[in-house]
Amino acid sequence: MYSKIAIGNVKKSFKDYSIYFLTLTLAVCIFYSFNSIESQKAILELNQNESENLDLLLNIISYISVFVSGILGCLIVYANNFLIKKRKKELGIYMTLGMGKQKISKILTFETMLVGFISLLGGLILGIALSQGLSVFTSNLFDVSMGEYRFVISTKAIGKTILYFGIIFILVTILNTFTISKYKIIDLLNSSKKNEDIKVKNPIIYIITFILGMVCIVKAYSMILTNGITLDLDFTITFLLGVLGTILLFFSLAGFGLNIIKKSKTIYFKNLNIFIVKQLNNKINTNFMSMSVICLMLFLTIVMLSTGLSFKDALEKSLEQTTPFDATAIMYMSPEDNTDIEKSLKELKFKFDDNEKYAYYNEYSISTNLENAFKKHISQSQLNKLSKDRELSLYVVKESEYNKIMELANKKTISLKSNEVLVTSNSSQIVDNVNSILNNNNKIDLNNKTFIVKNKKVITDSTRTSGYTDNLISIVVNDDIFNMLDAKISANYLNVNYDENNREKAEKKYESLFNSFFNGKIKNEKIGFIIGNTKDIVYSQNKGMTTIIIFIGIYLGIVFLISSMAVLSLQQLSEASDSIDRYKSLKRIGANDKMINKTIFIQTLIYFTLPLALAFVHSVVGIKVVSDFISAFGKPDIGLSSLITGGIFIVIYMGYFYATYTGYKNIIKNS
Repeated sequence: MYSKIAIGNVKKSFKDYSIYFLTLTLAVCIFYSFNSIESQKAILELNQNESENLDLLLNIISYISVFVSGILGCLIVYANNFLIKKRKKELGIYMTLGMGKQKISKILTFETMLVGFISLLGGLILGIALSQGLSVFTSNLFDVSMGEYRFVISTKAIGKTILYFGIIFILVTILNTFTISKYKIIDLLNSSKKNEDIKVKNPIIYIITFILGMVCIVKAYSMILTNGITLDLDFTITFLLGVLGTILLFFSLAGFGLNIIKKSKTIYFKNLNIFIVKQLNNKINTNFMSMSVICLMLFLTIVMLSTGLSFKDALEKSLEQTTPFDATAIMYMSPEDNTDIEKSLKELKFKFDDNEKYAYYNEYSISTNLENAFKKHISQSQLNKLSKDRELSLYVVKESEYNKIMELANKKTISLKSNEVLVTSNSSQIVDNVNSILNNNNKIDLNNKTFIVKNKKVITDSTRTSGYTDNLISIVVNDDIFNMLDAKISANYLNVNYDENNREKAEKKYESLFNSFFNGKIKNEKIGFIIGNTKDIVYSQNKGMTTIIIFIGIYLGIVFLISSMAVLSLQQLSEASDSIDRYKSLKRIGANDKMINKTIFIQTLIYFTLPLALAFVHSVVGIKVVSDFISAFGKPDIGLSSLITGGIFIVIYMGYFYATYTGYKNIIKNS
C-alpha cells in the first residue's frame, strides 16, 4: 500500500519537478565521470612523470569529491525541504484521514529511495557515456596517445558514487522523519495561506544595510586589487568582507528596493506589478540568504572556468620563452660562500659529455630598487604606474657572462660602453611598466651612478631554464665598471645544452643529479646545495599542474553551476505551488492567461538575474586578480576561454530559466 502511494506521488511530482530529478541525475553523472579517471589510466600511454602527475590528479579529485558530495548533499536536502513544504497540504489531508506520522514517514522513505534509485541509475548510465569522452580530453591535456581505445567502466567509481549518494539519501530520509514529527495538522492545512512578511519594517534599516554592503564590497575590491592573491590575513579579511557585503546587499535590495517600487505609483499600479511585488515580497527572509550563496557560487564558477583554460595557455606559451636550455642548475649564494656550482661538480667528480655545451654565470644584487633607479628621470605619474613593483630589488649580470649565455642560446652577443646598460625582464607586468618608462627616458641610476639604457625596450630573453618567468628585472653592465657598483653575489647558474645524439642519456644524468640534492642524498661541507631543472621536467610539471587546475575548475564549476540553477528553479517551482490560490484570484478578477504568464516571466527573470548580475561584477574583479597572478607564469589571454565559459554558462543558465518558466506556467495552468 505505502509503496503504491509512494510510486504515485513520484509520478505526480516528476511532472512538476522534473528539474529536481534532472539535477540529481546530472550530479550523479558528473560525480561518476570525474571519479572514473583512474580507470582511464590503463588506456593512456604515459611515461613515468606523466603517470605520477595523473596519480596526483586522482588523489586531488578524491579529496575534492568529498567536498563536492557535501555541496550536492546540501543541495539535495535543500531541494527535498522545498518539496516537503510544497506538499504540506497533502500531508495534512493524510493526517486528517487518520494516517499517523510514522506511516507518512514510511511513504516519504519509499519515495526518497525510489528517487535515489532512478537518479543513480540514470546518472550512472550518462556518466559512463560521458567518461569515455573524458578519456579523450585527458589524453589531449597530457599530449599522449590513447593506444588501443576500449570501452571502460569503473566499478570503483560506481561503488564510490553509490556509497556517497546512498549516505546522502539516508540523511534525507532521517531529516524527513524529523521534519514530519514536528508538524501539526492545522499548520499543514493552512500553510499555503501564510506569507513571510518582512520582519524589519523601518526602511532606514535597509538604507543603512545597503550602504554597509556597498562599503564592504568596495573595500574588498580595493584590497584584492592592491594585494593580489596572497595566503595571509589580508586575503581572509578580503574574502569575509566580500561575503558579508554580498549578503547585506541582497538583504537591502530585497527590502529597500521593493519599498522604492511601492512608493512609485506609476510603476507599482501599472498592469499586474502590484501582484509581482507581493510575490517577490513573499518568503523574503529566506530568499535573500540563498540568493547570496548562489551569487557567490556563480562568481566562483565564472572565475574558475574563465581562468583555468587561460592559465594552461599562458603556461604553454611562456615555456617556449622560459626554457631556452636543456638544463639549468642554480646555487643561491652569499658573499661569504667559498664554493659554487663548478667547484661542487668537480668535488662530485661530475663530468660533462664531449658534445655537451655549457656556460656558467653569476647574478649579483645591488642596493638600488626599481623606484630609486628611475625616480630622478621620470614624472610622478609614471612612477605611480610601477605600483607595488617599485620596491623590487635590481640584479646585475656581467656583460662577458651574458654574452656566453647568448652564444649558448645561438643569439646575438652585445657590446656595451662603460656608461651603457641593458635592462632585461621576462615578467609581463613589469615589462609593460618599464617599457612605458623607456619610451620617454633612457637613463637609469645604479648605486647613485647614472647610466644610459641601450635598449629601447626591455629584453625578454630568458637567461636560464625555469618553469615560470622568474627574471623580474636584471641589468647587464660593462665588466670594467662592475666593481664600481658594490655588487654582491646572490646566485650562481649553469646552463647546459645536450648532444642531440645522446639526449636521453643526458636527461637521465641531470635528473639523477638534481634528484640527489633534492632528496638529501648529498651531504658534504665542500659541496653547495644545487637546485636544478631540465626542459623535459618543466614541460612535464606544466602538464601536470595545468591538468589538475583545469580538472578541478571544470569539476567544481559545473557542480556549482548545476547547484545554483537547481536552487533557483526549485524556489520558483515551490512558490508556484504555494501561489495557486493567488493566481486563481487573479483569474476571477479578470486577468487573462497572457497577463498571468507575463507576471510569471518577470518574476522568474528577476530571481534569475539578480544573483547573476552581482556575480558578473564580482567576476570582473576576480578575473583581473587571477590574470595578474597568472602573469607571473606568462601573459594570459582569457578571450577564448571567456567566450567558451560564456557559451556554456548561457546555455545552462537559459536552459534552467526556460524549464523553470515553463514548469511554473504548467503548475498554475494545471491547477
